Amino acid sequence: MDRRQVLKTVAVGAAAASVFPKPAISQGTRQLRMATTWPKNMPGQGTSAERMAANIGKWSEGKITMRVYGAGELVPAFECHDAAGSGVCDMYHGADYYWQGKLKALNFFSTVPFGLTGTETNAWLLAGGQDLWDEVSAQFNLKSFAASNTGVQMAGWFNTEINGPDDFKGLTMRMPGLGGEVISQLGATAVTLPAGEIFQALQSGTIDATEFVGPWNDLTLGFFQVAKYYYWPGIHEPATVASCGINLDVWNEMSDWEKSIIEAAARYENDMLTAEFDVNNVRALDQLINEHQVQLKRMPDDVIALMREAAQDVVSSAGNADPLTKKVYDHWIAFREQAAAWTGISVQGYLNARSL
Repeated sequence: MDRRQVLKTVAVGAAAASVFPKPAISQGTRQLRMATTWPKNMPGQGTSAERMAANIGKWSEGKITMRVYGAGELVPAFECHDAAGSGVCDMYHGADYYWQGKLKALNFFSTVPFGLTGTETNAWLLAGGQDLWDEVSAQFNLKSFAASNTGVQMAGWFNTEINGPDDFKGLTMRMPGLGGEVISQLGATAVTLPAGEIFQALQSGTIDATEFVGPWNDLTLGFFQVAKYYYWPGIHEPATVASCGINLDVWNEMSDWEKSIIEAAARYENDMLTAEFDVNNVRALDQLINEHQVQLKRMPDDVIALMREAAQDVVSSAGNADPLTKKVYDHWIAFREQAAAWTGISVQGYLNARSL
């Protein structure tokens, strides 16, 4: 982020903070405000944030209450991370790779092409990844948690068929994070858009293709109305963490009991929303194919192979971008090697056997 952007962010934060004061604490009750990157009550991430807020209120017996703001209600979608860190609000809910421009390390706490599965991600966080996340988040005056995992995503929606690597040349596609850098190496132009802006961009031709998450979210957002080719697998996002974070000053002044409520609510959502994706993606994919005549297609092998090759360069380059990111990357890559050995003979071995 350059100096002008920093000054702009600080100015916006200061102005908003004067309108939205610090969290009120009266008679032992704390009121928190969470800004999200999602449209208000969007099925999945949006409703998960609302449920998290409700559970915090319930489990604290009303001692902690939270108001959830959808994208644009308090701050623009991609400004919620800055807003929480600066005190404009108290918490954010989004995906940390949206803010990789601040620090490349943030990608590893969201998703990485050809990276960890959802189960492996949870294991990495338990095995030291969360400590690294705390160190990274502290740079932005935040304490962050995993609040869901989408599992393997879809490769995306296209207006034209993808028959080989050349079909990415000249394509403008909504794809954030390191996945966007991978398709850029194939000749595409990657852009980052919040959920609420994707449909219009695809409909108007501003973008030629998009990925978001998977059938459940994609059906809700109506992408089938403006694109008919739906590709898999989503190697760019094998397991994407939706994160929530709290202003570090607010976190540090909380009691251990209050902290345990916040942590428990995030952990609950990390399990619950992942299961909801598994349940609803099945139903939504059937609806997309059988009711809306969407054409489901597998990305060609040569495209996947080229993406894998590009991903090695992209991820390695990102991992060595600065000393803190390298510290995260070295830990992450070592864990991925260990996890792959076990996943290969356990999960992959079983799935291969089941498909015989």
